[in-house]
Amino acid sequence: MKLSDLLLMSISSLWKRKLRTVLTVLGVVIGITSIVVMVALGNGLKESMLENYSNYSSMTQIEISSGGYYSSDGGQGEEKQLNDDLVNEFLAMEHVEAVYPRLNFSALAKSGKYLAWLDLTGVTKEELSTLKLTAGQGQLPDSDTELQFFYGNNAITNFYVEKTNSYYWDTGVVPDIDLMKDPIFVIFDTDAYWNSKGGSSDGGTPVKQPKKYVIKTAGVMEGEVGEWNNNFSQSVICDMDALKTELKRVFKKNVVPGQPTRKNGKPYNELFYSTLIIQVDDMENVTPLTNTLKDLGYNAYSSAEWIQSEMDSMNTIQAVLGAIGAVAMLVAAISITNTMMMSIYERTKEIGVMKVLGCDIHNIQGLFLMEAGFIGFIGGIVGVGFSYLLGFIINSLMMSSGMGDSMGITGAICRIPIWLGPLAIVFAILIGMIAGFLPSLRAMRLSPLAAIRNE
Repeated sequence: MKLSDLLLMSISSLWKRKLRTVLTVLGVVIGITSIVVMVALGNGLKESMLENYSNYSSMTQIEISSGGYYSSDGGQGEEKQLNDDLVNEFLAMEHVEAVYPRLNFSALAKSGKYLAWLDLTGVTKEELSTLKLTAGQGQLPDSDTELQFFYGNNAITNFYVEKTNSYYWDTGVVPDIDLMKDPIFVIFDTDAYWNSKGGSSDGGTPVKQPKKYVIKTAGVMEGEVGEWNNNFSQSVICDMDALKTELKRVFKKNVVPGQPTRKNGKPYNELFYSTLIIQVDDMENVTPLTNTLKDLGYNAYSSAEWIQSEMDSMNTIQAVLGAIGAVAMLVAAISITNTMMMSIYERTKEIGVMKVLGCDIHNIQGLFLMEAGFIGFIGGIVGVGFSYLLGFIINSLMMSSGMGDSMGITGAICRIPIWLGPLAIVFAILIGMIAGFLPSLRAMRLSPLAAIRNE
């Protein structure tokens, strides 16, 4: 018997029993829809988590902070300062693509009745080009000689009314400051400022206030106040060399706050970096390299290991959701088996006639397998289409109700990968044929004489 004949006979048989076929197909539709939607929900949660992490930290970076100790035997020894020599040492290591030094400094800023602590982060031009910071006003710092500030979109919340200590996070009122136009007076010697506020220790002449510097604002990061777009939303970015020059000019030969000193308490001739950001070539190499650096005595940290554990948890959740959907598919498979068994009982005489006429028993088995496969194929296509519709409805409801924002989910929560639809259809066909295997085996083994005599 030709394949085309088997196809026509399968379609004809299903068409004759429309109601039963539709009900069986409906079971497959529910099963496939359950699996696809559940997997899509797990996939959406995982991708949303990765997007959130990528906004705040790079998964292929290692952060080396100051304060690490190094010795040849791996034990605790002399503190290793973060300088250009160490940058070159890290650059020579395997899997390291780049090393970006950063210099952090805390300063005070005054504007009218407002006072603020500013977390200054000096970065190199090379790193600045990789940070993907977007200016809502102005531009990124473009000078390595003149100190310019690029404020994060939340940096204005650092300003508070000095007399009442009223913060934005307490009152919800954004400070009345235009960072681009209003003069911002910066105080680098914060210890001298607070000492001047408290007077001298012996109650005599008050300590003189330190000098204030007007620092030009290069720009303000794009984003609403209160939104956390990245790690720098609350910070102030500036050029590394310009910050170094300004600190040396302000403190002259005195110790710069936050910088290490010699054993006699005197400052070093150079300013050391606060952190080094090591760019690794691949995420798979981040954890081994981090462990190597820790063994060498450095304060090394990477978010990759923690993110990987979170990804493993999300994969488990996705597998559980898929298993829940698979239960519905199991019920559909039982329904297909029942339908095919009923079909064999109804067509026993037809099977007997086919055998008497010399039809190959494998063709008879193939006929029933093909019918079961058709049920899976139709149910798979309809189920995948319904999954996309249901996913669209879920995403629309999440966006309109604002539940996604409250749960920390960015974008759609139900995300169906391109490969999932075709795979679900193939899966439905296979499940249909597996469910129809035992009935087809019964049809193949049916006695021709007993089948013809059956009424």
